[in-house]
Order: sequence, then C-alpha cells, then structure tokens
Amino acid sequence: MKKDPHLQFAGIIPARYASSRFPGKPLVLIGNKPMIQRVYDQARKTLDMVWVATDDKRIFDAVLDFGGKAIMTSTDHLSGTDRCAEAVTKINRETTQKIDIVINIQGDEPFIKPEQINLLMKCFIDVSVELATLVRKVEPGEDVFNPNQPKVILDLKGDAIYFSRAAIPYMRDTEMSNWSKNHVFYKHIGMYAYRSETLKKITLLSRSPLEISESLEQNRWIENGYRIRTAITTWESIGIDTPDDLKKAKLLLKHFF
Repeated sequence: MKKDPHLQFAGIIPARYASSRFPGKPLVLIGNKPMIQRVYDQARKTLDMVWVATDDKRIFDAVLDFGGKAIMTSTDHLSGTDRCAEAVTKINRETTQKIDIVINIQGDEPFIKPEQINLLMKCFIDVSVELATLVRKVEPGEDVFNPNQPKVILDLKGDAIYFSRAAIPYMRDTEMSNWSKNHVFYKHIGMYAYRSETLKKITLLSRSPLEISESLEQNRWIENGYRIRTAITTWESIGIDTPDDLKKAKLLLKHFF
C-alpha cells in the first residue's frame, strides 16, 4: 500500500493476562511461538512501529524476549481502546517517535492479515476521517442472529450509523430465514484505527446509554457525534477466547503460516 509519508502509523496490541475465560492466553503456544508473537509478527509485515500494551510483567518480558517492543499499562482499563490511549501517551513521553494514527490490533487474533491493517490505513487518506473500523458482508444464508457477532448499518458514504447485537435492519414482510438472502448485512470486525488526538478525546467520554444497552463501546463514540469510517474485508476474524478456540487455531496453523 502507498503510505502518506507525512503520517506515522503505529500498531498497538492490548494484551491482558487475567482473562476470565482463558487466563494467560497471550502466552499460550501456537506452534513454536506464543500467541502474542504471532499477532506481533503479522502486524510487523505492514507496520514499521508495533507495540504490545500490557498490564502483566510476564507478557512484557515475553515480548522483549522475542525482540518486540512492549510497554506497561494500568490494570484498571475496561477496554483495549483505553489501554491503547495510555500506551500512546507513554510512548510519546518515553521515546521520540511521533504517532499520528493508532491501529488497535486484537491480541487474541494470531491470524490477522496485513491486508486488513492496510484497509484501515487507507481510510485516513481522507483527512476528515477520525476513526475507522472493519466490517464484513454477511454471506447469503449465513446466521445474522448470533448476539455474539455484532452487526452494523452504514450510510451511503460508508460511515457506521449504529452497531447492534441484533440483526439490523429489521426486514419487514420477509421470512427471518431469508433475511441475509434479501439484504446485505454487515458484521463488525473488531479492529479499530484512530487519530491520536481523537483517541485521547474518546477515552474521556462517559459511558453512554446505547453503549451500556448493547455492551458495545463504539456506540458511545457515535452518540457523542463522532463518525466511524468503515472498510470492507472479506476475511473472517478468528479470535481465541477459550481453550477450545486454541485447539481449532492449532489445526489452522499449517494452512496459514
């Protein structure tokens, strides 16, 4: 991808040790590498600057051991967005590196594709874009009713209007089994990018009614007047939330890397 030489992009990978469903998952081995290294290596294929932001010394040390960059952050953060914001502040203070755009890369998605990161970066060619995220078109016949897979509706410019765990829009006069065959639904892929100044501002916002209702932090930004540009990816997000997910990831390993 042709990059704007005046914009400095940085990938930040938030990584917690104390996951309720899978404690210590950033350090589990996938093949011969810890998961956090798999994510880091994928991000480095397209980003010159990548940092792991963690609240645990074990993760911090593991990143340094494989030659990566890491920074310690608070244990009190409720979201990866908040952790990214603290990390950027500390990186700016402790180094001379300028960061214009932050790419928030999930620490439990070792199969992230560099092309997905590039899609987010391209959004910022438009100087009006402050926030961006990825979406995927739901295939005809695919289940759109799973509340664990948030959906999003877009305006004609490609900006997000609303995120929901429900299937939106409601298809009146259409059998529910045919919804995804008669309308293009979009599934949200949870990777974000922010201008650094915007990132600082959105972390100061109080939780909003729609965010609380859906338990989706991006609705807070929309409720406060921010526009979220979307880019369409064809690649499904593969997150590792449980030990069972790890077993599936190990089966994918030989086909991916």
